[in-house]
Amino acid sequence: MDFVAGEIIPVYKPYTWTSFQIVNKVRYHLSKKYGIKRFKVGHAGTLDPLATGVLLLCTGKATKRIEELQKHTKEYEAEITLGATTPSYDMEHPVDATFPYEHITREMVEDTLKQFIGDIAQRPPLFSACKVDGKRAYDLARKGSDMQLEPKQIRIDNIELLEYELPKIRIRVTCGKGTYIRSLARDIGEALESGAYLSELTRTRVGEFKLTDCIKIEAIQEWIEKQI
Repeated sequence: MDFVAGEIIPVYKPYTWTSFQIVNKVRYHLSKKYGIKRFKVGHAGTLDPLATGVLLLCTGKATKRIEELQKHTKEYEAEITLGATTPSYDMEHPVDATFPYEHITREMVEDTLKQFIGDIAQRPPLFSACKVDGKRAYDLARKGSDMQLEPKQIRIDNIELLEYELPKIRIRVTCGKGTYIRSLARDIGEALESGAYLSELTRTRVGEFKLTDCIKIEAIQEWIEKQI
């Protein structure tokens, strides 16, 4: 492989690591190997710290392909906990409200999931990297702002119910660019006349790249050595 000319590296992002930390780790090893102080590395689509799975890194001239790769279809497996909400719609923040969920049947869940398939308007989480007047939304949220972000048009190709065991459900989502699975969890909870938050998330595919193609971060140095 020629990482200067440009390569795409599918990396498995572990739990609690940020996408930026993965980029830094790979950049460090490539800089050291090539003797280039600031090696060009970027990622094609952020994964939240509490999410795991496929993270595509682009090196060298392949960083020009980031926008193209971000448009590729993505697939996720998500665990959603019903009957409660959190400010960030995931487990980054503690539960701030609880709701009844005993009325929710498997049939209700399956019918509700169908409502979110297609081109829909989705409101991003305030705890996100979306920009508001040039500032990151999560910076405003951490300062105590409770403003609502404007809905954005997204595409969800399919949602499949994998497990139903109240108060948790597990789903597989195939979707386009800009979809927040955290927001989807929130909206599913509201549609079921309850609350919900994302309690586990794995990105299983980006375009043609699957989990089985990914290099684990602890093996990245040895892998780079072998490629060069």
